[in-house]
Order: sequence, then structure tokens, then C-alpha cells
Amino acid sequence: MTDLKLFRRGTDSREVELPSSTVALEVELQRRVEAGLEAMLGIRFQASEYPTGPWHRGRIDTLGLDENGSPVVIEYKKGSDSGVLSQAVSYLSWLESARHEVEALVRKVLGTEAAETIDWRRPRMVCIAASFSHHDRVAVQRLPERIDLVRYRVFEGDLLSLLLVDSSPGSANAASSRRARERDIATVSVPVTPLAPAATGGDLVPACVRDLYAELDEALTAWGEVEVAPLRHYIAYRRLVNVASVIFRPKHEVILVYLRLDPDTVTLEEGFTRDMRGIGHLGTGDLEVRLGSAAGLERAAPLIRRAFEAA
Repeated sequence: MTDLKLFRRGTDSREVELPSSTVALEVELQRRVEAGLEAMLGIRFQASEYPTGPWHRGRIDTLGLDENGSPVVIEYKKGSDSGVLSQAVSYLSWLESARHEVEALVRKVLGTEAAETIDWRRPRMVCIAASFSHHDRVAVQRLPERIDLVRYRVFEGDLLSLLLVDSSPGSANAASSRRARERDIATVSVPVTPLAPAATGGDLVPACVRDLYAELDEALTAWGEVEVAPLRHYIAYRRLVNVASVIFRPKHEVILVYLRLDPDTVTLEEGFTRDMRGIGHLGTGDLEVRLGSAAGLERAAPLIRRAFEAA
């Protein structure tokens, strides 16, 4: 579904559809998204209208760093634009060639720690527009770059909606392909035991929790379009933002899942769930769920559902 509809209950208890529109000026959309960038997209703001120099001959609308440490370029179109993907590829090319410049900017805006933890393996482009053509959506899956196509709409009452309509994970293969995900998981840096030759995909998920992780993966990808992004220290499950982060603790034969869920809305149980606000940890998400068995995963299912429904 790529057409978001909003309804308001009328005085006669009948549902009335709210009319939607687009912005009059692109800068209006840009300023609004930049003002809520971290809440909306999980991206920390770096710069606006950033010049790309004489070769690329452009200005990046918004430059940022996402919650996984990936550099992000954001471009806005008030309507649709057939050239949005070629522009995306050009700006991602600039991003790769300007690493030192970007690192210096991150160091200036967010500090040394953020600059030293930039993940250059997964630079990302976010295109926000009123609509995308069928050809845009087909083309984005053929490109090796990591690109998100996000559709916006403005509703009465000063409401703004953002809807992820398509995404390329930065691979020649489809994001939803389990085989592709298994190859990607092989890059996750976790302590592991050697796999038996019969192990599928050659992944590096610790043998002691492999069966449990397979069930967890199914639970986390059961909610529509979900990108599985293996990173240095954890596996992120994301839509526009990370919804869950998975970390392995083979010594204790457990999996830690950090959910994008407010701990104040959860009845915490010692040894199962924990409020991580103010506690440093790998991954993103304020609620930690500790899984050591299929029974624990079954108990966690309602929390996983809530996290994805709110994303």
C-alpha cells in the first residue's frame, strides 16, 4: 500500500477522510523534516544546502548521520521528478569521494566519537517526494546504492505523513531475499563457533542460538517490508528507522533484542525486560528483551508487534 489515507470521526460518528496535499515550496518540506529529523527518520542533522564542489555541481539538501552511523544524503521534491535517482547516485558518489570532509563535519557537529564510528560500508540516500513512478521503484531495486524512496503528504491540521514506499539495501540482490540476508549476516562481528559444513549460507550466528535466531528473524520480518542490516556489532531491523537491534551473547546462550518501544509502557520483568534509557549499549532501542528460549520469544511477541505497529 503506497497511498496513506487519514480519517477523522465526524459529529455523526461517521469517518470522514482528511484531504491531502503537497507543499507549495520544497524548502517548506525541507525545513519541516529537518526540524524533526531524528524523530522522523532516526538521522542526526549535520548540514543544510551543503555544496558538493565543481565536479558534482550541486547542493545537498540535508546531510546527516543515521542511528547506525551511516552517512545520509536527503533530497526533497515537492512533486515527482524523473531525475531523482540519477541525482541520488551522483550525490552518493560525492559522499564516497569526500570522506575526510564529511568526517571533519561530523567531528565539528557531533564530536570525535561520532566521527570515529562512521560506518562507510553503508552510505544511504533518502529521497522524499510527493510520488514516485513505477519505473523509479523498479530502478531502485537494480541499483547497487542504498536508497530509500519516501512519499510525503500534508493533511489539514498541520499533519505531515512520511511513508516508505521502496528501499534498496545497497546490494544487487533484493532486500527480502533470505539468501542475501544470510550472506550479509556473515559480516557481523560477533564471537562465534565454527559452523558445520552443512550450515546454510555460511552465516556467523553463534551455533548455540542459531535455531532461536531463525525463529526471531521470522518474527521480526513478519510485519511487511523490513530491511535487515548486518552492522559491525549488531543486526538492525529497520523501516524508516531502526525498530529492533539484535545482539548475540553466546557465552550465556542468549540473544538481546533492543526494541524501539517506550519502557514506561511496559511492565518490566527482571531477567526478561529492562529499561535501557541512560545505559550505554550497542544497538538502538530503549527496551531490552532477553531471549534464551522459544518460550521467551513467545512472551516477547506482543512487544515486537507493538514496536512494529508504532514504527
